[in-house]
Amino acid sequence: MAEAERIIGTPDIPDAEGADGAEPHKPTEDPATAGSEGTAGGRGRKKILALLGVAVLAYLLDLISKMIVVAKLEHEEPVEIFGDWLKFDAIRNAGAAFGIGEAFTVIFTVIAAVVIVVIIRLARKLYSLPWAIALGLLLGGALGNLTDRIFRAPGVFKGAVVDFIAPAHFAVFNLADSAIVCGGILIVILSFRGLDPDGTVHKD
Repeated sequence: MAEAERIIGTPDIPDAEGADGAEPHKPTEDPATAGSEGTAGGRGRKKILALLGVAVLAYLLDLISKMIVVAKLEHEEPVEIFGDWLKFDAIRNAGAAFGIGEAFTVIFTVIAAVVIVVIIRLARKLYSLPWAIALGLLLGGALGNLTDRIFRAPGVFKGAVVDFIAPAHFAVFNLADSAIVCGGILIVILSFRGLDPDGTVHKD
């Protein structure tokens, strides 16, 4: 019996750390499952970056245009762009977009601030590029006019917004107003098409 065991040998029995001293084999995660969360997070970050990029662009264009208007056009005669159809005419607007509700400047300031907070909170669940663009336009436009409300005369949260785009037979507005309107129209279109901010599509 001893001779047979000597010839055949006894099987190696690995200890808790394995036969070669290495750590025991651990089961690996399913690649599809392990990568899904990271991939979704990456897509979400890209959409947030797109939102911020659009917002910064809209904000800077509005800010720069207002600085030029205040420096060059305020207290001057309107500048004709397309005859009487379109002019640049610098005015100060204490109301909402297109001169609505001048007696409620503080209320409109608060509304703009609330809109900005809502957009920032919604961005955490954003996985749709069209929605990122729409919300970026809204955010940039709201920030543009809110900057005027805070820093321009007659005082903090009561500042008058600089408007200068004056089409014939229409209210005078600025680039921030344009960004807000374009963002709102895009949101309506996306809603009618059933596309949600998280990228899902539903049919009513």
